[in-house]
Amino acid sequence: MSIMATVKDISCDSEAQLADMIRTGGPFVVTGGGTSRIGLAEGDRLLWTGAQFDYDPGALTLVVSAGMAVDAVSARLAEEHQRLAFEPPDLGPLLGRDGARSIGGMVATNASGPRRVAVGACRDACLGVRFVDGRGKIVKNGGRVMKNVTGLDLVKLMAGSQGTLGVLTEVSLKTQPIPETTATLIFEGQTEVEAVNTMSRALGTPFDITGAAHLRQVADGTPARTLLRLEGIESAVRYRVEALQQRLSDLGEAAVEWEAAQSEATWRAIRDVTRFVGVPGDVWRLSVTPSEAPGLVAAIAPLDVIYDWGGGRLWLLMSAGTDVRAKMGKGHATLVRASDETKRALGVFPPENRLVAQLSKGLRQKFDPEQKFNPGMMG
Repeated sequence: MSIMATVKDISCDSEAQLADMIRTGGPFVVTGGGTSRIGLAEGDRLLWTGAQFDYDPGALTLVVSAGMAVDAVSARLAEEHQRLAFEPPDLGPLLGRDGARSIGGMVATNASGPRRVAVGACRDACLGVRFVDGRGKIVKNGGRVMKNVTGLDLVKLMAGSQGTLGVLTEVSLKTQPIPETTATLIFEGQTEVEAVNTMSRALGTPFDITGAAHLRQVADGTPARTLLRLEGIESAVRYRVEALQQRLSDLGEAAVEWEAAQSEATWRAIRDVTRFVGVPGDVWRLSVTPSEAPGLVAAIAPLDVIYDWGGGRLWLLMSAGTDVRAKMGKGHATLVRASDETKRALGVFPPENRLVAQLSKGLRQKFDPEQKFNPGMMG
């Protein structure tokens, strides 16, 4: 399919109008809020602007238009002392983009922050989706309650599809009460091998760790820090903090951060990769086996690194143009921030093996046979 020379911005708030546009037009770049798209694609920029909001705090469920801003939804949930448990990151500053991240973009990228180690990813909180596919057909799957069904689970399929299968118009999500207390244990000065061991041990305890990260020493003298987060009712958190300190006492004394605002800022910075914002270099996101992470990092030799998910997710700051995949054995590497030239040369997303590539091709043929959505996005 030839790429259009003139690019238009198209906004829709009617599913019928959206379906008609998709049937007769294309290709389209499905943008969401445009803050976190990392792949390369060309076409008219298509934005869904519906504003449905159906929230049942008592049932801990939410049905919301995919066009609504994540921050606006989070603010409304906070009024009922609830939240999106999977902690969706805001990568706009990292990528140098303004704008508001959208619910649809959040689901399409399966955006998940540090709390994923405890509650799962964005897709695990998705109960239902509604979208328009490449034939202009309106498709609905799931709802407020997750049911055991046979056939294709379109809810899980759309989460992480990068806008290549359809334009999300509505999403059903589980919410979670905001805990009464948050505490963060901080071990200073650990090596990366020691830090991964600490995080693995902590995550293996029954004390419900909801964040496990490690940051290198910085130039201003701030020492390396290994961070463990616990949340819940205050009395229970205090008990669990003391018990965890005793369990890890052979590793040295850990400070405890009880100040909610400071702890929130610390984990938000890890969530949004704030450490690399405005710092020159390419940014890669790796999914690896935690025990292998320190050795892999040593082999790759990044300018800086953030360990998250107990070492299972790595954020690497690299010299521009470095091919991280050429230095890896196992694991998956995604090129999050780089020049378009580098992204074209190295590819944004990890290469698919033959079987997965065949499945992906079949799904795109089913839902977007003319490749109208984000052509070229996934390679």
